[in-house]
Amino acid sequence: MHAPIFARMITISERGKNMPSSPIRKLATYAENAKKEGVKVFHLNIGQPDIETPNIMMEAVQNAHLKVLEYTDSAGILSFRQKLAAYYNSKNIQVDYSDILITIGGSEAILFAFMACLDAGDEIIVPEPFYANYIGFAIAAGIKIIPITSTIESGFALPPIESFREKITLKTKGIFICNPNNPTGYVYSEQELLQIRDLIKEKDLYLFSDEAYTEFSYEGLVKSTLTLEGVEDRVIMIDTFSKKYSACGARIGALVTKNKSVIEAVMKFSQARLSPPTLEQIAAEAALGLPENYFDATRAEYKKRRDTLINRLHKMDGVYCQSPQGAFYAMAKLPVDDTDEFCKWLLTDFRKDNSTVMLAPASGFYTTPGLGKNQVRLAYVLQEQEINKAMDCLEAALKVYREKL
Repeated sequence: MHAPIFARMITISERGKNMPSSPIRKLATYAENAKKEGVKVFHLNIGQPDIETPNIMMEAVQNAHLKVLEYTDSAGILSFRQKLAAYYNSKNIQVDYSDILITIGGSEAILFAFMACLDAGDEIIVPEPFYANYIGFAIAAGIKIIPITSTIESGFALPPIESFREKITLKTKGIFICNPNNPTGYVYSEQELLQIRDLIKEKDLYLFSDEAYTEFSYEGLVKSTLTLEGVEDRVIMIDTFSKKYSACGARIGALVTKNKSVIEAVMKFSQARLSPPTLEQIAAEAALGLPENYFDATRAEYKKRRDTLINRLHKMDGVYCQSPQGAFYAMAKLPVDDTDEFCKWLLTDFRKDNSTVMLAPASGFYTTPGLGKNQVRLAYVLQEQEINKAMDCLEAALKVYREKL
């Protein structure tokens, strides 16, 4: 007798099925097709700054003269970590180099933080809308994001702290914030941060804080979560060189915490991937040698761009957008029912003077079904002249689209 044959179909994992497409990049194919047709696409969909990367970073790599491109320490180059600690100290963030682990971008720092601090099935509370890739990191780590919705009418201020308290269960292990916020540009006040501090202390939770945009605050300084007193061992701060120094391709970030147990756990994951990239660390270390006023000009430039974008949006019929306080993003409500379809239509069907604009549909920044369908995120990372042309496209497109419907 022959053994029975069992039919089996190879499939991808549930994790792979559940991983969402990026709302920032999922329309890229349509943009590329438009460009192949000779159409100018104004990219307001992605936070890719056009500010030049500091020469000192490029020169450091060119002058490295390495005979062998070796691994570095899994925690990162020691002199780099020491200089980064000094940078934080200058910002009144009292940490030692041993509190810092260098990562492959802020993305790896977030994933390592989740995997070191949380078990599969654990939950974290996150104000939405939030950076869409948090969902992917959560899926990869096997944890669940519990959203607390902030509103565009409030400028995306922190929701009432009681709404966080109501969501806390035995599975809740932390709260995650981004400050200044991506995608909203909101900057949490000291009072809001103190409310979060008191809650994590009361409920014995971690506080994960993405602070990639701290140098870009236009109405005042940003208070780091690492300066919150009484919860030093509960805070895990995420940083990155991508946005500060317009070096997104370098993929250098940092995980910073005074919790030594977390550092030891994250170090195991760091060792498993061997080391951060050597040349990019050399470039990032060089950036820390820039003068203290380096960010003044960059900050002023982004503020001008923000004001240009917001002024144009305010003049468009049916568009609602409050002025963001930090980062280089704005969330706008448009007079359309479905911005996923609208943003696709902009790339496939709409042209003004043989140009169009690419935006990020906001639904991908929410996890609550149905939210964000009439909102978009705009990244003001282009020069003022380009932003005005992009806004010309958007204003004309909204008129055509509404007539079409």
